[in-house]
Amino acid sequence: MPLQPAPVTFEHLRDGLGIGVAEPRLSWRVPASPASQKAYELELDRAGVLHRTGRTPGGGQVLLPWPDRPLNSRERVSVRVRVWTDGATEPSSWSEPSTVEAGLLHAEDWTAVPVGPAWEQDPESDRRPARVRREFTLAAPVSHARLYVTAHGLYEAEINGRRVGDDTLSPGWTVYGERLRYHTYDVTGHLAEGPNAIGAWLADGWYRGRIGFDGGYRNLYGSDQSLIAQLEVHHTDGTTTVIATDPTWQAAQSPILFVGLYEGETFDARLHHSSWSTPQPTGPDAAWGPVATAVRDPRTLFAPGSAPVRCTEEILPVSHSTTADGRHLLDFGQNLVGRLRITVDGPAGTTVTLRHAEILQDGELATRPLREAVSVDTYVLDGSGRQTWEPRFTLHGFRHAEITGWPGELAEGAVVARVHHTDMRRTGWFECSDPMINRLHDNVVWSMRGNFVDIPTDCPQRDERLGWTGDIQVFAPTASFLYDCAGMLDSWLGDVAVEQLPDGTIPWYVPVIPGGPAWTPIKPGAAWGDVATLTPWVLYQRFGDLGLLRRHFPMGRAWVDLMARLAGESRLWDSGDQLGDWLDPIAPPEDPAAARTDRYLVATAYFAWSARHVQWAARELGDAETAAEYGRLADEVAEAFRARYVRADGRMTSDAPTAYSLALAFGLLADDRQRQIAGDRLAELVLADDARIATGFVGTPLICDALTATGHVDVAYRLLTQTECPSWLYPVTMGATTIWERWDSLRPDGTLNPGGMTSFNHYALGAVADWMHRVVAGLEPAEPGYRTIRFSPRPGGGITWAKATHETPYGTAAVSWEQTATGLSVHVTVPSGCQGVLELPGRAPLTVGPGAHHLDTGDLDRTAA
Repeated sequence: MPLQPAPVTFEHLRDGLGIGVAEPRLSWRVPASPASQKAYELELDRAGVLHRTGRTPGGGQVLLPWPDRPLNSRERVSVRVRVWTDGATEPSSWSEPSTVEAGLLHAEDWTAVPVGPAWEQDPESDRRPARVRREFTLAAPVSHARLYVTAHGLYEAEINGRRVGDDTLSPGWTVYGERLRYHTYDVTGHLAEGPNAIGAWLADGWYRGRIGFDGGYRNLYGSDQSLIAQLEVHHTDGTTTVIATDPTWQAAQSPILFVGLYEGETFDARLHHSSWSTPQPTGPDAAWGPVATAVRDPRTLFAPGSAPVRCTEEILPVSHSTTADGRHLLDFGQNLVGRLRITVDGPAGTTVTLRHAEILQDGELATRPLREAVSVDTYVLDGSGRQTWEPRFTLHGFRHAEITGWPGELAEGAVVARVHHTDMRRTGWFECSDPMINRLHDNVVWSMRGNFVDIPTDCPQRDERLGWTGDIQVFAPTASFLYDCAGMLDSWLGDVAVEQLPDGTIPWYVPVIPGGPAWTPIKPGAAWGDVATLTPWVLYQRFGDLGLLRRHFPMGRAWVDLMARLAGESRLWDSGDQLGDWLDPIAPPEDPAAARTDRYLVATAYFAWSARHVQWAARELGDAETAAEYGRLADEVAEAFRARYVRADGRMTSDAPTAYSLALAFGLLADDRQRQIAGDRLAELVLADDARIATGFVGTPLICDALTATGHVDVAYRLLTQTECPSWLYPVTMGATTIWERWDSLRPDGTLNPGGMTSFNHYALGAVADWMHRVVAGLEPAEPGYRTIRFSPRPGGGITWAKATHETPYGTAAVSWEQTATGLSVHVTVPSGCQGVLELPGRAPLTVGPGAHHLDTGDLDRTAA
C-alpha cells in the first residue's frame, strides 16, 4: 500500500474551523515505517487558486510555519502534504485534504453587541435566566453560513428549533475583561430560504454567578447576562446576510428558574415549548419583550486554541437501592464530573429532585465536603408524556446520586450519568501486572478528566473549583502524557500572564477572584508561582512548541526577577507567606501548610529551579546572553541553598523526605558525594517509616525520581506499592476511583477527614503517574516533542510486566517489557521521523530508528558469552 501522510492539522486543534491566527502552523504524521521523511511539499488551495511550496528539504512535521500569505478573516483554505522518505525517488501520495478557516481576526469584523433581558433584576439575588431570539427572512438560497458567538455568562444557541453545536459551558472561563473566547459554528444545514429564527439560552456561569469559597461572590465580571452573536449567511447568488445581536432582538424569561455552577439547575417544563427558537413560536413562552444592550470591546474577543467542554462518556448506575421513604440511591461506580440525564413520565407538576455526592456515609449522601455547593437539580414535569431532560449550565462532582419524587418505578436506563470535561485527545496509556497500580493510574486519569473543565481546577465538586497554579505546576508532566492538553494549557497560561501583577507576582489561582484574608491581597508563593517557568518548559518538552515557550517566557522571567528582588544579595528567599510542602500527612486538618520541611527551604529551592528554567528557555530561544545571566543566578542560589540548608555531614537542616527530594531533583547539591549522602538518607527516612508517604504537594511528585537517581529504585517501588495510610494505594484499598486531596480524606475507620478542605477528586498527588510512565514503563522524551525517545524501564516492586503507549506529535511510541526466565524482554515502537535510545539496566545505551524493535537481555548475555 503506498505511503500516505495523515491529514494536516493546524496549531493544537483537531478542527481548523474558526481558527484565530492568520498564519496557523501545520503538522502531519508519516505512517510508521523504517523510513523517515527527508523532504515535503505542501499544497494550499484558496478557492481554486493553488499554491505549492515545491519540494522542501527537511524532516520537520510538527508546527511548521504557514507557507503562504496570511489568512484573511473568514478565508477558507484546503491544505494537503506529500513527503519524500529515505531512498525514495518519488514522493508519497498526497494526504487527504484538511480545511482551515479563519474566524473573525479583527475587531472591525464584529458588528454584534451584547443583548440580554431588559427587565429589572436585583444583582445580589438569585436571578432567573433569560432566553433571547430574533426572526429573520433569507431572500436567497444558502451557500454556507457561520455563527460566531460568545456571551457574558454561558450560552446554548438554537436555529429553527435545532441545537447549534455540542459544547457545554461555553464560552468557558477566562479573564473576561481582557480575554473573552468566541466559538465558530458551521450552521449551513440549520438554515433555509424564507423565514428563520435564531435564539439562545443564557445563564450566569462564572461571569456573574456565585463562585468562590466562604459564601462566594457574585457579579465579578459584570451584572448583565448577554449574548454576543453574529450569524453570517452566504447565499448562492454571492450576497451575504448578517444577523447580529442588536436592539431588534427580543428576550423572555427562561423555563430555567435558577441555575448556578455550584447550586444546580431548576427547570419547569410547564414553562417551555420547543418552538421557541422557530419562526412564529407557540406555547407558554410565546410573549417576548425588548432586550437591553451592553458594551463589549471586540478587541478582547479571541478564538479557541483547544476543544471545548463536551460530554465524552455516558455511564449507567452499577447499583440502585430504594429507601423506606421512597428515595432512590444510585451508585455509578466511578467518581466523575458531569450531570444526570433522566427520562421520565408523570403528571404535570411532579417534581423530581436530583442530589449528588462523591461518597456515602451511613448509607446517605455525604454532602459536608461540598460545603456550600449544594449540587441539586430539579425538574418539574409538564404532563405531556415521556420527557428526557439534562441540566444545561451546571456540573457536579459525584459518584452517588439521590432521586426523590420519581413517579412510578425507576426503570433501567432512565437515569444516565454524562461525563463532561474539555474534550482533549487521549494520548497516553499505562498498564502493568499489578491491578492496584492500574487502578491508581485509572484514578489519575479520572481526576484529570474531572478537573480539566476549560481551566485546570483543583477540585470539581465543592464551592471552589479554581485554577490553582501549584496543582497544575506539579501535575503538568503527567497531564501532557495522558492527553493533548497543549492548547488548553497554553490558553490558560495566557490568563496567568494577564493576571500576573506588575511586580511579577503570580496569583495562587487563575482567573483571580476574591479569596478572603487568606488569599487576598495576592502574595508571591513558591511552587505555585513557579507555574510561570516550569509549565511552559514541560509543554515545550512534550509537544515541541517553541512558540509556546517564547510566548510565555516574559512571564517566567518576571517571576524569577521578583524572587531575586525578594531574596536580595543573600539569594535566599526566606521571607513572606509560603504554603511550603502543602498537605504533608502530619499537617493537622486546620493547618495544611504545617509540614516537616522548612517552607523557606522550599522557596529557595524553587527560586534556583525556576532561574535554571529561564536559563534553559533563553538558550532554546537563541538568547545566549540572557541564558548566561540566569545560569549565573541559578548557580548563586544553589550555592546559597547549600550554605544555609545542607549541613557539613551532608544532611539537610530539615531532615525530611521533601527537603532531600528537592535538593536532588532540582540539582542543588555540590557533587556526587553530596548527592549520594542525600539519596541514602532519603531512602533511610522512607524505610524508617515503612515506606509510608511523608511528603505533600511539593515532595510527592519528586521523591520517586530522587530515589531512582541515587540508586534506590527499590525504595521508590516500596513507596508506590505501600497500601497503609498514608500511601498512594491506601485510597485504592478504600474503593477510591479518583485521587484524593488528602491522603486520608476517608479515614481507615470509614469516617470523613474532619477538615473543611476534603475533596475526593484532586489530581495533584497523582503526579506520581509521570514517574510510572518514565520509570516503571520506561518511556519519556529525550528531545522536545519526542523527536528522540528514551526507553528506560527500571523493573521492581514485584511487577513482572509493564507497558505504555504515547501518541507523540510524530506518531505512536510504545514500550512493553516483561520478566522472563533469562532476563528482560523488551518491545519498543519508534514513530517515523524519530529515534529511540534504549537504556536497559546494566546495558550500554542502544540507538534505534523508526519502527518496531525487540530486545531480550538474556539473548544479549548469551551473545556476549
